[in-house]
Amino acid sequence: MTVVGPFGLSVRDQALEADVQTGLAAVEAGLLEATKSEVPFITEAAQHLVRAGGKRFRPLLVMLAAQFGDPYAPGVVPAAVVVELTHLATLYHDDVMDEAEVRRGVPSANSRWDNSVAVLTGDFLFARASHILADLGPDAVRIQAEAFERLVTGQILETAGPRDGRDPIEHYLDVLGGKTGSLVAVSCRLGAIESGADESVVDILTQYGERLGVAFQLADDVLDIASDSHESGKTPGTDLREGIPTLPVLHLRAAAAAHGRPEDLELVAMVDGDLTDDARHAELLRRLRRHPALEQARRDTVRFAEEARAMLAPLPDGFAKSALGELCDAVVHRAG
Repeated sequence: MTVVGPFGLSVRDQALEADVQTGLAAVEAGLLEATKSEVPFITEAAQHLVRAGGKRFRPLLVMLAAQFGDPYAPGVVPAAVVVELTHLATLYHDDVMDEAEVRRGVPSANSRWDNSVAVLTGDFLFARASHILADLGPDAVRIQAEAFERLVTGQILETAGPRDGRDPIEHYLDVLGGKTGSLVAVSCRLGAIESGADESVVDILTQYGERLGVAFQLADDVLDIASDSHESGKTPGTDLREGIPTLPVLHLRAAAAAHGRPEDLELVAMVDGDLTDDARHAELLRRLRRHPALEQARRDTVRFAEEARAMLAPLPDGFAKSALGELCDAVVHRAG
């Protein structure tokens, strides 16, 4: 049993392990090649987060989905490079919007250089992803474009907030379906399509990826409050400090509105207050870590991960299916 990929995923078959390891190594080489430019500064900025490492969660899903067809098909590795480039590009943009200082344990691009460099580098990565997609054919371009539209729509809806009368938690889960679930789903979809898997398998893996992606982001929400920077690779409470709604905070607000407990109302006031003071920010994190809202967010993470696992039932049994199921466990474990 060998540990590969994110979260220490265990692969129990030597052939599958070899395929995954070889594929991920090829993806890594492809990422470095795709981020090269004739302008040395662009190369440095574009490779900043590539060289910082990362879980390569989406490329791993491409590799595992491809096991249901021909994992050696020529489009599999390029598809994995595309989804990771797209993901990396969104990170550059996210860090500008969040004013983040740390990403993957290194200074974020916006803090190392400035916001303009970070935004333009993200755009450069999108352009390189599109160039690779063109070689995969019009269907792949359309699939990626639809996923990217959903991703951007989710981000805009998060910024706009729920319309009057809409449950904020339902709105937020819809946001995550677009903002995170779409790209994880397309990772599974492209991996299956490029391997030549049956259409029914493509549909199953796409639905699995959508739910796993939401669970993955919910685990991030929990980590933003519950972890230290060593665990998460970014400053704890970044979303909290920037006023970005996350599930634990939404559950806190719902509890305060429903029951009016003084301690809940006080915490909501802290969330809505000035969190630029480090001591106040640390105190809020400490209190949220003990609040039932955090545990409720963990339970929601488990629910989406279990829905993802249930989607796999019709697939033929085998090591690839088992590995996809283990990813559900890993996401839950990540949320504590």
